[in-house]
Amino acid sequence: MATTITQPAQPPAGKRASGRSIVLRNVGHTFTDRGGNAVHALADVSLQAQRGELLALVGPSGCGKTTLLELICALQAPQQGTIDSEPAVLMPQRDLLLPWLSAVDNAALALRIAHVPRATARSRAAALFAQLGLDGFEHSHPAELSGGMRQRVAFARTLLSGKPVLCLDEPFGALDAITRAEMQEWLAGALAREPRTTVLVTHDVEEAILLADRVLVLSPRPGRVIGELVVSAPRPRARTDDNVIALRERALELLSRGARS
Repeated sequence: MATTITQPAQPPAGKRASGRSIVLRNVGHTFTDRGGNAVHALADVSLQAQRGELLALVGPSGCGKTTLLELICALQAPQQGTIDSEPAVLMPQRDLLLPWLSAVDNAALALRIAHVPRATARSRAAALFAQLGLDGFEHSHPAELSGGMRQRVAFARTLLSGKPVLCLDEPFGALDAITRAEMQEWLAGALAREPRTTVLVTHDVEEAILLADRVLVLSPRPGRVIGELVVSAPRPRARTDDNVIALRERALELLSRGARS
């Protein structure tokens, strides 16, 4: 099957619109690891995301979730299938902040790479800091920030890229349980204020259900979509909500079944 990656013209950032933002059809991908071995990461993956939707991907380690994000962001090209996506930006698990830059300069880095003048880039980043709970920390360096605050700076940098699709790869995976719960609530609020199509990769099934509109469950490698859960519970969602508990159990059942097949 022919392989294509298409990225149409970018709509205004933050605008909700009808229509599909991401469409993958029968995508498969194989890469070579450091030992020279072929790794069959993904097989026959088809999915779509509507504009403004938050789509979560859950699955066992090594099932190709990160590879899938990189394909959507056109950082790699699939060997099989087609990808039709609006311009996308990847936020990796590690914040990758530059230690010699202030928080505001780290956030403004995407703008500077796009040749936006430094003063303008700083001004735009600083305006976003208040919305993201970073007001007053503009001139702090990464070593002076907590893990949660560093992730907020990284998220600000991701938003300032201006891309309509955000791919978040385990953004809270390195945080402690209390900070992670706080950041989940914060992310839901941030996306409500700055709507984007978002693909969230997480190992935390509960996190996926609390945040997403839909959850796709992937099989062990090579990753395939083996289940879809529609999360219709109104936001904000509580961990003790009966619908959340039922969906969590259903997702865990699908993951267990996939591991046995």
